[in-house]
Amino acid sequence: MKIITVILVLVLATNFFIAESVGSSSAGEMDIDTLEVLTPKNHYILENQLISTILSRYHYKDVQLDDSLSSIIYDKYIAALDHGKNYLLASDLDKLEEYRYKLDDNLNDGNLLPFYDIFDLFRDRMQARVDYIDTILSAGFDYTIDEEFHANRDDFDWAETYNDLNELWRKRIKNDALSLKMNGKEWEDITKNLSKRYENYERLLSQYNSEDVFQLAMNSYSGAIDPHTNYLSPISSENFNIEMSLSLEGIGARLMSEDGYTKIVEIIPGGPAFKSKVLQADDRIIAVAQGEDGEFVDVVGWRITDVVQLIRGPKESIVRLQVLPAEGGLDATPIEISLVRDKIKLEDQAAKSEIFEITNEGLPYKVGVITIPKFYTDFEGQRKGEKDYKSTSRDVKKLLEELNTENVDGVIIDLRNNGGGSLTEAVEVAGLFIEKGPVVQVKDMDNNVDIVNDPDPDIIYGGPIAVLVNRFSASASEIFAGAIQDYQRGMVIGEQTYGKGTVQNLLDLNRMASHKRDKLGKVKITIAKYYRIDGGSTQNLGVIPDITFPSYVNPEEFGESSEPNALKWDQIDAAEYKMFGDLSEIIPRLSKLSDERTNNNPEFDYLKADILKYNEAVQKNSLSLNEEVRLREKEEKEEKEFQRENERRKIKGLKLLEKGEIPPEDEEEEEDSDIFISETALIITDMIRLSSGISQVQ
Repeated sequence: MKIITVILVLVLATNFFIAESVGSSSAGEMDIDTLEVLTPKNHYILENQLISTILSRYHYKDVQLDDSLSSIIYDKYIAALDHGKNYLLASDLDKLEEYRYKLDDNLNDGNLLPFYDIFDLFRDRMQARVDYIDTILSAGFDYTIDEEFHANRDDFDWAETYNDLNELWRKRIKNDALSLKMNGKEWEDITKNLSKRYENYERLLSQYNSEDVFQLAMNSYSGAIDPHTNYLSPISSENFNIEMSLSLEGIGARLMSEDGYTKIVEIIPGGPAFKSKVLQADDRIIAVAQGEDGEFVDVVGWRITDVVQLIRGPKESIVRLQVLPAEGGLDATPIEISLVRDKIKLEDQAAKSEIFEITNEGLPYKVGVITIPKFYTDFEGQRKGEKDYKSTSRDVKKLLEELNTENVDGVIIDLRNNGGGSLTEAVEVAGLFIEKGPVVQVKDMDNNVDIVNDPDPDIIYGGPIAVLVNRFSASASEIFAGAIQDYQRGMVIGEQTYGKGTVQNLLDLNRMASHKRDKLGKVKITIAKYYRIDGGSTQNLGVIPDITFPSYVNPEEFGESSEPNALKWDQIDAAEYKMFGDLSEIIPRLSKLSDERTNNNPEFDYLKADILKYNEAVQKNSLSLNEEVRLREKEEKEEKEFQRENERRKIKGLKLLEKGEIPPEDEEEEEDSDIFISETALIITDMIRLSSGISQVQ
């Protein structure tokens, strides 16, 4: 199987270079001459040709570099520079429109100057914004005026004049200042903080180099084809290698830059951020401090590489972060988080098991829960022939054998937040629950289909199972969940999964170049697509659960389906396989019973209220710049949270809190249970109860 050699590792990939559309404010209609004009280096022509060759010959999709693709490249490039419409004028866009249908010809000719011309104009406009900050701050602000700041400008037109941009930036800086004021800062500290923050923007401008622009151009090109095809410059390639080897100590989170903020994209299983259970995807880091009492450094407007370097550090050292929680929306109150840096070890990502004893309709049950944060394998140990090298399938097999000795009634496989990993391991773990047969199909660009089968005829556990997933379950997780669902081997419960059904390979341009004078980058390219055994792809669609739980995540805003250039869902012929059973009749009954329970469960009521509040916060696109209004909104929010906390405490039999009171440290409160695990356990025992026991495979 020629494809299998290149798809051992499937990960939930994110773009490795995202241009910081960071801001400032502009004074007058003039050109800025203080910055060095950036131009492409000679070897970029060769690199561009190599990238074009790779994309046209080896990408899964038939790539035609024509006017249609040129238009998409143009839009992606403009969006990467100024997707918030904070710097460029409508007249600038009118002028740049001449490039829309010419970039394909430019790329074919090796002419990269248009990308640099566009970038230089953007950087001039950005510098003009920075130069205007002091003018705004020196004028001060009147917080009694009723006016609003709009953070998301997707639905707004480009500014027509410099005065329009000045007004836009006045409100932006006023909002920054008001947020600091409401957090107890005096005017002197506010101006000092904001001046320093926008000095960072100016420093960022001076650090842009020719390689940055080339990488941005090539990623606009590759990203116009599909979101998982990327160009990695030499420095980005080194950072990618560090991420994949996990060889540097840090907090265990993937970061990106958006609107000048450092945003968390993914929490890596086993790392300090994962163990803290505080940081979440979409949280924004605004400041970083070293040690227990180091001074916070404001990192708004910093290059993402500089923020990463500040967060990385020696093992067991402390790094403190000021974070704007995603659930707080535009007016989130900063929280401080202290983390101990550590190297992410394979054992930290290992599968683990627990046994839950529950009662359902008066009957006692024992349900085993196996949590798999990632599909991992110790390639080095395997290569060396070590007898006990770690892998997901080996670990899960041992855990299942232990659960068998405990005579559990059912097993839950928890794949929430599992972004993928080794395809081979996902296949072999699925094989622990089925006797034989296909697990996944893989199709390459030439329409060759390889069927990947369960390599082991033994069934380690033949009892009832449920697979728990969420929107962050992706890639190899979707292969496993899809196979269990297609075989009717068990139920899939939770949220619609991510929808990444493509396979990538990393190609080193240095190996393809005829000369070695200049160090070149790498291309991560989509080379294949995988399909469920029923013939349907998980691409774009993901795996749809048999029973769904409430979710914070809107599939239209996060996941493969939110990517405009993602490969589409399609279908091939089904593989030959024999279903384990037929759950089609019992699942509607189980879903109805679950709905009845969750509709009468206060914890699910709180969850639904939290989801509603979260969605309102993230969808809110305007903030009042009237201090009295903002304070009232903040007080109402805090009052609701206070009342909700006391409602929960009353249910748990705990002492109610007074306003401003902090729960006592010695208070014996049961650790919050995972309501999704609890409900999944009840669902699986409902299945046992209603079917008088699932037929067990001996």
